[in-house]
Amino acid sequence: MSAALIAVASVGGFVWQAVAGGNFHEVLPGQLYRSAQLGPEELGRRIGEYGIRTIVNLRGAQLPGGWYDYEKRLAAARGVELVDFPMSASKRLTAAQALALVDRLRKAPKPLLVHCLGGADRTGLVSMIYLSQVAGMDEETAEAQLSPLFGHIGIPYLTSSFAMDQTWEELEPLFGIEGS
Repeated sequence: MSAALIAVASVGGFVWQAVAGGNFHEVLPGQLYRSAQLGPEELGRRIGEYGIRTIVNLRGAQLPGGWYDYEKRLAAARGVELVDFPMSASKRLTAAQALALVDRLRKAPKPLLVHCLGGADRTGLVSMIYLSQVAGMDEETAEAQLSPLFGHIGIPYLTSSFAMDQTWEELEPLFGIEGS
């Protein structure tokens, strides 16, 4: 087996393990947590354990039935604000969308739980934006949120999720970041 194939298999296994396990991570204690789509019991446990006051759902509102119903009911029952901010991992955010997102993140009661389906791509970008624009952290710290450690594999022309990397690069001037 070639070294390249071993490396790809290793990274793929790591990504699968992160996403399959709920991909839950503490980004900024007491302020921001990130995850994949959590089941009802896991979501309830995380809300209680971390005192989550806002859920930012990057999958958007859904038709009746399934995960969205339990998330909406659980949030209402626990007094947690549910923010639906639909994004696609394969489409770049516009400047207007990014500024609206920053405004929502700033105003939302903390701590926040941000999630998409796998907790890797959209959630990574939003975590970067939060760290940079709400928490005032440096570029390097923010950019670490969009990485294979969380299941994100952004490769130009090979992965549609590279749109998240492109979005960040396009937003850096808007956010006053010089870029790397």
